[in-house]
Amino acid sequence: MLPETIKKFVARLFSGARSGPQRLPVEKHGIDRRQVSRHAIKVCEVLRQHGYEAYVVGGAVRDLIVGLQPKDFDVATNATPEQIKPLFRRARIIGRRFRLVHVVFGPEIIETSTFRAPSSEGAEHTDEHGRILRDNEFGTHAEDAARRDFTLNALYYDPLTEEVIDFHNGVADLKKRIVRMIGDPERRYREDPVRMLRAVRFAAKLSAEIEPATLAPIRRLAPLIEHVPASRLFDEALKLLTCGHAMDCLRKLREVGLHQDFLPLLDVVFNVPEGEHFVDLALARTDIRVRGGKPVSPSFLFAALLWKLVYQRWQALVEQGGHPTQTLLDAADSVLDEQSRKMAIQRRFIADIREIWFMQARFDRINARAIWRMLEQPRFRAAVDFLQLRAEAREVDSVMAQWWMDLANASPEERIAMVDAYQASQRGERAAGGAVRKRRRRRPRRQPGSGNVEAGSKE
Repeated sequence: MLPETIKKFVARLFSGARSGPQRLPVEKHGIDRRQVSRHAIKVCEVLRQHGYEAYVVGGAVRDLIVGLQPKDFDVATNATPEQIKPLFRRARIIGRRFRLVHVVFGPEIIETSTFRAPSSEGAEHTDEHGRILRDNEFGTHAEDAARRDFTLNALYYDPLTEEVIDFHNGVADLKKRIVRMIGDPERRYREDPVRMLRAVRFAAKLSAEIEPATLAPIRRLAPLIEHVPASRLFDEALKLLTCGHAMDCLRKLREVGLHQDFLPLLDVVFNVPEGEHFVDLALARTDIRVRGGKPVSPSFLFAALLWKLVYQRWQALVEQGGHPTQTLLDAADSVLDEQSRKMAIQRRFIADIREIWFMQARFDRINARAIWRMLEQPRFRAAVDFLQLRAEAREVDSVMAQWWMDLANASPEERIAMVDAYQASQRGERAAGGAVRKRRRRRPRRQPGSGNVEAGSKE
């Protein structure tokens, strides 16, 4: 027995590395085909019928293996964008740095990309820091796997055979909860500094550890984040905040030293009294919604993230004798001006954030006419959710916050009664037996939204 074992060991030693990828059957990866988008399967089937290779790839495969529901599905193929587009009724070629095809099925888009190869000498366009600006050199399946960032993302699912094709032991790393870079980590981070942020997000989302060699260069290379376009950083911030483990991501960013160049406001926010606690409460609510498959509003998220900076300045201005409403506007504008220079928060989100904040000053100084005007505001429900968050943080009276929540949830008829009761209580007018005297009141001009949307929801 022992000599036979020695023979096998020597044979493996001199045979070199195993050639080709692992092809793992269902019992090895555990993906249920019923959980795969039927539209992604359709794209693969059409491409196969026309003689091309095609696989579901990347994050969807990773999430399905660990039992998570993917947000979207991508396909990789050896067909070029020009070959893919004519095969589908609704398809368009997009991208500069990476040209690919969006195949549209109603509300679902299947992003379909061509296998890519490492760029030949002089073919890639990089900046002075090594960041790739444009690279459209197509390649083989194996080259495409080598180009992907982490082993747990270099996984390809064949919906026809239900096999996972694994070139870099990604399934093993995934099951061990290890985030490991493919290739030299420093070079890969210089090619795309956002990979450092992705390493943190995957570690938090999967309760994983970043492999030591993958982790080692991050603190030293963190300043490269400054050279990434602000719009792309904003998109990455949204992914971090909506991955279902947002607070873990923020703490990990600080731990590895990425936050100073990516979200420098974290140090400021967390040093404000109760700042970290408030953000923790807000992101905990968001995580619950994400894990429950509910939508999340970026406006609400950034309103919560920046609120304590606004609140601190607002209170200081009020103490100096300023009017509560005007000083809140001044505090909000100053914070948003500072942060917009560091991160490209889209203008429509900024408008929503300001509206959510502005209504906070109006909740405790109100009359009946103003209540009806507030009910008609598009972001009224988000502002009430934000008020509930402030009550949970013991920043405002919880009874007052609950009254507004009850009003938001009430039917139009119930709202009339509640506002009448509120107005009567302000004047001390009560009928015998404690009943509130009914008064005729015109209905609001239009029906305000009364959907049951929770904190952090997309209106």
